[in-house]
Amino acid sequence: MGSSMLNSMMQSVSSGAEPELATMIVRLLLALVAGWVVSWLYRRTRNGPGAPSLPATLVLMAVLIAAVTQVIGDNVARAFSLVGALSIVRFRTVVRDTRDTAFVIFAVVVGMAFGSAHATVGLLALLVTGFAAWLMRPKAADAVLDELELSVRVGLGLDLEALAAPIFRDHLRSREEVAAKTAQKGSAIELSWRVTLSKGASGSDLVRALNRIEGVQDVELRRVEEDR
Repeated sequence: MGSSMLNSMMQSVSSGAEPELATMIVRLLLALVAGWVVSWLYRRTRNGPGAPSLPATLVLMAVLIAAVTQVIGDNVARAFSLVGALSIVRFRTVVRDTRDTAFVIFAVVVGMAFGSAHATVGLLALLVTGFAAWLMRPKAADAVLDELELSVRVGLGLDLEALAAPIFRDHLRSREEVAAKTAQKGSAIELSWRVTLSKGASGSDLVRALNRIEGVQDVELRRVEEDR
């Protein structure tokens, strides 16, 4: 019933004084509302921090896709031209959670649906996908934790893995080595890991514990940059 009302509303505006403008406005406003719903679902179905800019991006993407869909219409040549023009856009942000990618596609689908006057498809996508996202939302125990980068510089002859193993076990939930290089003209080695802290663990406690190891020259714990 709701979808038929939206469809009839989008068709009825074509009988006004400026039908094309009125139709475009209605479609873009519907895409805006749909994008907001997608953004709300993204925030409500996450337990981790997520990408801070993604909720706003989802709303903007739904509106922009709706606009692009109206520009393209049934013109195949125009579609290929737009694809070629948009292919020059490059983003450096790495999406580390595949669930975020699904929400990006979600925003694209609803924007395209309302932009092409397929309100029924847009509403069904919001209802069914929203229900699936709510049903499959991660539990608190499976929350996505912040990734940090741990760098430790030690003397060249020191076996850090053996000495720091108990500390890593007590303070870290996961650890993945990402880099190793020499420092101080070859007299030291610097190791880097991508880590997540254990529940209740403190980054400052981890740094202090590693600094107590004899031969450790420097310890740094920092947040992983999102645009790497």
